Amino acid sequence: MRAAALLLAFAAGAAAQAEPLKVGSKRFTESYILGELVAQTARAAGAEVEFRPGMGGTAILYEAVRTGAIDVYPEYTGTLARELLEGEARPTLRALNAKLAPLGLAVSVPLGFDNTYAIGVRRPVAEKRKLRRISDLKRHPKLRLGFGHEFLARRDGWPGLSAAYGLPQRPRGLDHGLAYEALAADEVDVIDLYSTDAKIARYAIVVLEDDRGFFPDYDAVLLHRADLPQRFPHAWRSLVRLEGSIGAEEMQRMNAAAELEGRSFAEAARLHRGAAPASAPARSFVGVLFGPDLWPLTREHLVLVFASLAASIAAGVPLGLLAAKRKRAEQPVLGAVGVIQTIPSLALFAFLIALTGAIGTWPALLALFLYALLPIVRNTHAGLVGIAAGMRDAALALALPRGARLWRIELPLALPTILAGVKTSAVINVGTATIAAFIGAGGYGERIASGLALNDNALLLAGAIPAAALALLVQAAFEFAERRFAWMRPSRAV
Repeated sequence: MRAAALLLAFAAGAAAQAEPLKVGSKRFTESYILGELVAQTARAAGAEVEFRPGMGGTAILYEAVRTGAIDVYPEYTGTLARELLEGEARPTLRALNAKLAPLGLAVSVPLGFDNTYAIGVRRPVAEKRKLRRISDLKRHPKLRLGFGHEFLARRDGWPGLSAAYGLPQRPRGLDHGLAYEALAADEVDVIDLYSTDAKIARYAIVVLEDDRGFFPDYDAVLLHRADLPQRFPHAWRSLVRLEGSIGAEEMQRMNAAAELEGRSFAEAARLHRGAAPASAPARSFVGVLFGPDLWPLTREHLVLVFASLAASIAAGVPLGLLAAKRKRAEQPVLGAVGVIQTIPSLALFAFLIALTGAIGTWPALLALFLYALLPIVRNTHAGLVGIAAGMRDAALALALPRGARLWRIELPLALPTILAGVKTSAVINVGTATIAAFIGAGGYGERIASGLALNDNALLLAGAIPAAALALLVQAAFEFAERRFAWMRPSRAV
């Protein structure tokens, strides 16, 4: 018995040792880089690391670490205090940890810099309108404001800022990675920014003084599972050494390496405490398109598309059959799948995260399954109700039982229409699956999300082109299958 207990304990220890440290990051440049830095530091200590970059916004990352989908991610004290814990504006780490402890979480390893929110204005506009402080914006209600979508929704963002300063403007939503270019192109006059953004100096942006002290301190820290130091002791000792090691200027330099010099997030993270090379190596679009991540992303995308499609076929065909055979069920079934299709994809992903308590693949698969239902259900219903009366009469004349008529006569006749619905769902899923990367599910959307964060057209296209090519291949494969199995056509069914 003692030997068996020792064996079980050894096996449990080995399993714990083999468990990867799961690191996440938000979907903007600095978070990508800090996430890479955490992952690289843990790997250097011998830990197996699973890095999930660009998983989404604050709410998604917080939910991910709370539920154990990830173990650690870079966060900011101001965000924790105001947006997540609804506490005081400038809390200590001890105060934050007191609130996080009941959730099984902890915050530690202050990295050494403060990256607060700020409001920036084009220099010509600031000089013409004499804008120096945020309160000056109130005198110019016609200024065009363009803010990040998360900033527009956060309590420590536009809702609180506009109330604190009495601002009358109605800002438009912009992805943070595109805001600087919109400012330079004179599309907007005012944007939100982070104080360590590399593009502030490049675009000669005037940062307005927060004269009412609305924005709290945003000290960069690590938010992690409370048991992380015990589960990964060697990796944790290495992570602790990051404390106080990154100044604001160094963070700006790493951000500039990614945003201005064309380096990858991993390369930018490696600049920590090192000298930045004078220039980035030239990279071709072909090199980006066929980079080492192409096959892993393709594999993830295929899993998302075809696993969800298989589930949709398994559920959609019976639902279409029910709608065709039971008049009372027709409108409820068709109406339900129609309503699901109208829900915005990101909203559905967020709802399913809250419903399932998971981040990444599972809510993404469930969302894609729901989106793929409509074409399959409707085409199954249309194929069955569209069978000519003469064909039905012929089936009745053969005196076949109801089940035999369905399987041997009606479904073969409806099969081309059903397959058309499956083909439509498959093609739609290829495109919709790119959005799954915004909740950490991987696939070609990872390149698109990174391209948006960096405003990198090559990276955007490197994600969009494979997705488009896969959609064409899927459509061609279904058309080939339809020709190959022409014996299933209605003319041969009876």
